Amino acid sequence: MALFKKKTAGKPGEWYYCLEHKKVEEGPQCRALNRLGPYATPEEAARAIETAEARNEEWDEDSRWNDEGDREGGPGR
Repeated sequence: MALFKKKTAGKPGEWYYCLEHKKVEEGPQCRALNRLGPYATPEEAARAIETAEARNEEWDEDSRWNDEGDREGGPGR
């Protein structure tokens, strides 16, 4: 019996895109810092980078987050 068990977040049937390994993984195989998700399907997880880029672009163009007078690139940059 192990004294220390590896704790994971998430569960099987949830899909993630691992930024370190650049691949889709089922369940939490890598550290949360290195993954995007969870997604309902492996196909959605495979498009994680495109989804994140599209959301970033939407936020960059959103006037609520890009007030004039802010530093170049909007808040948080």
